Amino acid sequence: MSVTLHSTPVGSGASLTLIRGADLVAAPWKNGGGVTREVAAFPEGAGLDAFVWRVSVADVAQAGPFSRFAGIDRTLVLLSGAGMLLDEVDGARGSTTHALTQALDMARFTGEAQIDARLVDGATRDFNLMVRRNAAQGEVEVWRGVTQRTLSADAVLLYCAEGSMSVTAGDARALSLATGDTLRIDTPNALSCTVEGAGALLAISIRYTQR
Repeated sequence: MSVTLHSTPVGSGASLTLIRGADLVAAPWKNGGGVTREVAAFPEGAGLDAFVWRVSVADVAQAGPFSRFAGIDRTLVLLSGAGMLLDEVDGARGSTTHALTQALDMARFTGEAQIDARLVDGATRDFNLMVRRNAAQGEVEVWRGVTQRTLSADAVLLYCAEGSMSVTAGDARALSLATGDTLRIDTPNALSCTVEGAGALLAISIRYTQR
């Protein structure tokens, strides 16, 4: 369940939606190797074959191959656990291993890639951004401590990956995010944003290339 904040304007036609991590619903992976919790997607309610972008959190319970998603660009960020090694096999370039062994380590790869995951020491939790490359582009950054930014994108999601953070967007009141909470900001246009706290945020910017 998400909470849309209508009470305070944030400027430039932007709207805020607060998504509490405790309200996310777990669903089994496409290949059965874990569970995923969808944070947000566009269009809302779109299935795995129809989304433009999708943000989710997954619990990886066992080693094995990743599901493939044609036409999708993926970014994976380790949230907790000892981590995993992602072996990517590419017929033209040989093999590459993406090592995610420290919290907030990040890997980027295509949804068509042949990926086999090896767990370092038990189950892990990761953050997953998937973007349909012919319709949008996505970027993920890690923000720590006091951060001041001007947001301009079609959509921005601020996911609290560690600790707790306070976010002030435009003229809205400050919002407190606990670990697992997300603030979604639609159509920010030169919107000021200030982040404070001892934790860490993942800042996801989505820009549509196809209208």
